[in-house]
Amino acid sequence: MQTQFNLTQNDIPKQWYNIQADLPQPLPPTLHPLTMQPAGPADMEPLFPMELILQEVSQERYIDIPSEVRDIYALYRPTPLMRAVRLEKALGTPAKIFYKYEGASPCGSHKANTAIAQAFFNKAAGITKLSTETGAGQWGSALAMATRFFDMECKVYMVRVSYEQKPYRRSVMQLFGASVTPSPSNETESGRGILASDPDCPGTLGMAISEACEVAIKNVDTKYSLGSVLNHVLMHQTVIGEETLMQLDMAGVEADVVIGCVGGGSNFGGIALPFLRNNLRDGAKTRLVGVEPMACPTMTKGLYAFDYGDTAKMAPIVKMHTLGHDFVPPRIHAGGLRYHGVAPILALGHHLGLIDAIAVHQVPTFEAAALFAHSEGIIPAPESAHAIRAAIDEALDAKAKEEERVIVFNLSGHGFLDLGSYDAYLGGRLEDYAYPEELIRTSLQKLPQVTL
Repeated sequence: MQTQFNLTQNDIPKQWYNIQADLPQPLPPTLHPLTMQPAGPADMEPLFPMELILQEVSQERYIDIPSEVRDIYALYRPTPLMRAVRLEKALGTPAKIFYKYEGASPCGSHKANTAIAQAFFNKAAGITKLSTETGAGQWGSALAMATRFFDMECKVYMVRVSYEQKPYRRSVMQLFGASVTPSPSNETESGRGILASDPDCPGTLGMAISEACEVAIKNVDTKYSLGSVLNHVLMHQTVIGEETLMQLDMAGVEADVVIGCVGGGSNFGGIALPFLRNNLRDGAKTRLVGVEPMACPTMTKGLYAFDYGDTAKMAPIVKMHTLGHDFVPPRIHAGGLRYHGVAPILALGHHLGLIDAIAVHQVPTFEAAALFAHSEGIIPAPESAHAIRAAIDEALDAKAKEEERVIVFNLSGHGFLDLGSYDAYLGGRLEDYAYPEELIRTSLQKLPQVTL
């Protein structure tokens, strides 16, 4: 039985897919954080180079991938699609389970797909330094690698709780030459303001984004780089889904359900959006499921509304499912999923009923990761383990109903630098936590009052 489906380097996609061309209704406008009016290209230039701004608003269905970017992609792409036969046997399910393994990239996750592209376009625009945030450190590691490839500097603000929980992610970034600071920090006005009110603040992605944006705004040689949420980021990630479609064709199957974990939405969007295109344009019926932590239930409990992308209100305002820009999630071990909002593309898709969302607890998520490691031999990142939990639940549902079902999930990164989290799991120190509804309601009271 064939368990691995590999493409050749000639099969690396030559274009990124832009879902904006096929959405049943246009995305709501991006707003300036001060005026709360639609932002034009000039409003975005302090943060991003013009080429990425144009990609952000493009309505073209496909955008060519520069040869320089594809050449670097060839270090690790195409990534394998694996059939999890041993996991199927362990579950006793009639379902077929496939996973797209993005942990084979040099930095260990899918984040390289957009980091390389963003570094290329910034370098072409004459930028010499990028500032960014990172949660678990996967994005920071990818951008540190990409900026090294293009001989650029990289400044990373790493969410403090992850900075402490995942020291070797920090080591990877520093090995590639990046400067890494725990956030919130005393290096920026926004960081100092947060620490003044909460000296022991564990940090959030929203806070780290504020610090990174501030550095970019105040330095003409620096632009800001975001690892998720924005339209162009999800577009860069669609190489995942495009390859997966080719590989499923090699396997002679069609996906019934496609699953990915969701923080900001880049890896789920990357695998799911090409399938959504086929649903919208060709009448396919693939179910698309985003999985988030119960401790940070953005799509399942958040409000679909305009909100700031960061805590200090410097990033653009977008319409998304949000828990409120000053939401501070608990210190869960899936640090890359601790964001208060979600990509506007996914938010609109969920709002329109094109995308499903579920939330899962931390302990059963790690139980699923352990079962996957025992059967398939790969230790997944805690973030990716959320997708595994949902895939296992799908397979068990198929077993209970005696249904054949093709389940595909994105294994977005390996967990070899997350062993502290696994130590906590093995030692029985993990606890399930559902973020209280009353705290969400309190946070949502502070949303910007947008009138359009």
